[in-house]
Amino acid sequence: MTISDAMSPLWVSSLQTAAARQGTAAPQGLPDVENSIEFRLGPERTPVQSMRRARGFVAKVVPALLAGAPNAKVVEEAALAVLTELVDVTARHRASIDLSGRVSYDGDHVLITVGEMDQPLPSSEEEPGLFLVHRLTDEIGQYRGDEAGYVTWVSVPVRPKVQ
Repeated sequence: MTISDAMSPLWVSSLQTAAARQGTAAPQGLPDVENSIEFRLGPERTPVQSMRRARGFVAKVVPALLAGAPNAKVVEEAALAVLTELVDVTARHRASIDLSGRVSYDGDHVLITVGEMDQPLPSSEEEPGLFLVHRLTDEIGQYRGDEAGYVTWVSVPVRPKVQ
């Protein structure tokens, strides 16, 4: 499902979540129930606004996404912390008009994708918030996006990393 600034995020999400719980099909005109959520923020958002808006929206939806997951609350907090840092860095180094993101859950990991940046991901020494990202994730990478920028993806494990 895709959410933009122009649409109430809770409307579509609540319809799909309710349909999934009841074991029925999603309401007419909506795609099948998914295990992911997408967002897109326009250029009028400052980095701080982008960070708050993305985190606020995902925080409302991620509990339903992780329903039944082991350590759901811990994973939710980790995913929100990672998302916040990635949106912050991406918004300050934005390559495209819109900032987009996706959070999905496959039963073992929460995959977070945020894009697009005008440069490869900086080092943690340059962006100290990335120390947290590296600590909470088991994989991190980038690929070239559709608008010639870099899309960053991370994998947050449902079970904590072995220290």
